[in-house]
Amino acid sequence: MKNTDFSRFINSLSKGFIPVITKNFSEKDYVAIDLSENNKALTTIDVSSSKAFEIYISEYLLRNNAKVAYGGYNETRGIYRRSTHFNQQNPETERNIHLGLDIWCDAETKILAPLDGKVHSFKNNNNFGDYGPTIILEHTIKDITFYTLYGHLSVKSLSHLEVGQEIKASQVIATLGDASVNGDYAPHLHFQIIKDMQGNIGDYPGVSNKKELKYYLLNCPDPNLLLKIGNY
Repeated sequence: MKNTDFSRFINSLSKGFIPVITKNFSEKDYVAIDLSENNKALTTIDVSSSKAFEIYISEYLLRNNAKVAYGGYNETRGIYRRSTHFNQQNPETERNIHLGLDIWCDAETKILAPLDGKVHSFKNNNNFGDYGPTIILEHTIKDITFYTLYGHLSVKSLSHLEVGQEIKASQVIATLGDASVNGDYAPHLHFQIIKDMQGNIGDYPGVSNKKELKYYLLNCPDPNLLLKIGNY
C-alpha cells in the first residue's frame, strides 16, 4: 500500500469522533491549541518549566470554557530546544517538528484504545524531554497492519501489560503521567499513528527534523484522520 493510500485508509476507519481519553469528556469539551513557535503568547512563559507550561494550558482551557486541549500534528515547536535529546545546532537536523497529536488534560486521566488490537511493545523512555512510559499497539484491519503509540503515561500503566495481549476498542489501557515521570512535560497524551515501525520496540520518533520530514509525514499520518476531533 502506498503511503498516500494509507492516509485514506486511516480516514476510512471512522465516521465521527473517537475518544482516546476517558468518555467522561464529550467532543464539545475539546478546544484546539497552537503550541508552535509562531504562537507569540509562548514568549511570555518559561517553556523550559513544566509547571509554567501546565499553568498556561490550564488558563487556556479556562478562557475557552474547555476541559481538553488538542493539536500539534506537523507543528514546529520551540519547546524541544530545552533538551539535548532533540536539540542540535544544524537547523536541518534539529528535531522540532511534531509527528503526533497531543491531548492536554490532567494527570491520571484514563487512556482508551481507539481500535481493536494487541500490545506490540512498551517501554519507559526516561530521557529528559522524552516520552516517559510508552505503549505501542498493533492493529490489523482488512489485512493491513499498522501501529498506534501512546506516550507520556504513568509508570503504573506498564505494570499490567504483556506483549501480544489482546486489546479491545474503548478499553482502558493506561493513565496519564505527571511531569515527574513523563519526560518533564505538563500532563498530556502523545498519540501517533505509524505505518512502519522500522524495527523499533517500545519507542518511535515523535519529532522530526526538516531533512526527514517528508518520510515521517507519510509514515505517520495525521492522527485526527482517525479521531476526528472538531470540524475535521
